[in-house]
Order: sequence, then C-alpha cells, then structure tokens
Amino acid sequence: MAQRPGFPIQLGNAQAKKSSSPPKPGSTSRSPMPSTTPHAKRTPPGNAAMRTGEAPNKVSQGLGLDSSAVRQRMVQKLAAQGLQDPHVLQAMGAVERHLFVETALATQAYEDTSLPIGLGQTISKPNVVARMIELLRNGAEGKLGRVLEIGTGCGYQAAVLSHIATEVYSIERLKGLHEKARQNLRHFRLPNVHLLFGDGMLGYPKGAPYAAIICAAGGEQLPQAWLDQLAMGARLVAPMVTQGGQQALMVVDKTPEGFKKTLLEAVHFVPLKSGIS
Repeated sequence: MAQRPGFPIQLGNAQAKKSSSPPKPGSTSRSPMPSTTPHAKRTPPGNAAMRTGEAPNKVSQGLGLDSSAVRQRMVQKLAAQGLQDPHVLQAMGAVERHLFVETALATQAYEDTSLPIGLGQTISKPNVVARMIELLRNGAEGKLGRVLEIGTGCGYQAAVLSHIATEVYSIERLKGLHEKARQNLRHFRLPNVHLLFGDGMLGYPKGAPYAAIICAAGGEQLPQAWLDQLAMGARLVAPMVTQGGQQALMVVDKTPEGFKKTLLEAVHFVPLKSGIS
C-alpha cells in the first residue's frame, strides 16, 4: 500500500489556476500531488503560551480554561442533551476548545454556542459537533477508519475526529483558515490528521475510499465526488438545504442496494461553495 501523505498538505497550486471558473460538483478530474510540511516539535498541551512563545494568556489562566474539569462540565451538559456515544464524549472532553478561538472569546469556548473564527466563518457549537460525529460513528465499537472532513475551519473538529478515527483528511477552501488550522493543530502534533488546501466539493480522491465523510457547510445538493469516494457500508453526514429553503442534517449510507438518505433535525451552517480563495 502506498504511504499516506504527511501533515499538512496543500493543493493550492493546482487549484489556483482553476479558481476563476469554479468546478462542477461532480467533477473528479483533478488529482494534484500534495506537498508536506514536517511536524513542529511538541510541547506540553496544558500551556498554550509556552507553545506559541507569546506571553501567557491571562484570560485562559485566570478562568482555569486549561483545566480538564471545565471540559468535563461541557461533556456532562452534552450527555444531558442526549449525546450517548462514550467515544465521542471522551473525544470532546479531550480537546481544548478554547485554544481554537480568539483570546477575547475564550471565556465562551465551553458554552454551547458557535463563535466567529474569521473570514465570515464560525466554529460550530459543541452540541452540533458531537451530534454529527455521533451520527458518523453510528454505534461503531472501535475507531472509524479513514475520515474525510469538508471544511477544516479553525481545526477544532479535525482535532476531535483524530480521537475517533485512525486517519483524518480535512480540506479547507479558504487559505486564511487553512493556515490558521495549521497553526492551531501544529502544537498538538497529531500524526493521523492531514490538512489540505483545496476545493472541498471535489473531495480528495487520493485518500479514498473513506469510512466516513463529514461536512461543515450546507449545500443545495450532495457532490457526486463525495458519494463516489465513500467506501461500501460507509456513512456521510452533512447539512443540506431542504425544499423549504432551510438546512437540515442529512445522513447518507452507502449500501449494496444504493444510497440510503435520511433527513434529520434543522441546523444552520455557512453555505457550501466551490473553488478556493
């Protein structure tokens, strides 16, 4: 088996030439070669200031946001809201969400709310992240295999996915967010997370087939490329625009008989777009 690419990957050069004419959702003709950047040296995760070389984060330290007890309180709230998968709850409790938001918003990091991360994008609220990953796992006993995430954002969900999947490919179309996620995740040195800069609507054929695909943006229809890159028996979870013009979570299972689609509760995500920026 060919060796998987390292962390992170950039697909920008190949796609930048095509960005003026966004590709059709079903297109899978482009297959750029990734470049890799070595991991940064890991330092203890408990102190963000020591990892960045900047002055200590007084807001974070003063409120004890580095404490696992804060995250466990968030996990308890998620369980009270109906989240049951112990693997998902454990992953949510392990990832320091306050390190993925701006310092001014750190005090809200463990509240069940979405927060701005720049470029008109947001980090989804914890309940939505946990709910979508729980749907993605579908009661699996152990870790999922290879997972594709559409929309890296600030990197938080990719970090959570790293705990429940053997390998995570996460693609982001906005260069600024791709770089922010690289910076956020570099300190944790997650060997099973691969960040890609490119058009998420094309998926990432070189990593296929995937045991699961998860999307953090709402589209009018599912790109054919995603369906093609799902392994048999795999599951896709994504927000979709319904006939009424609202968004709802959609679960798609790939079976020998075809694709089984299930529409669930209403959600609100940023729109799914093609191309890179």
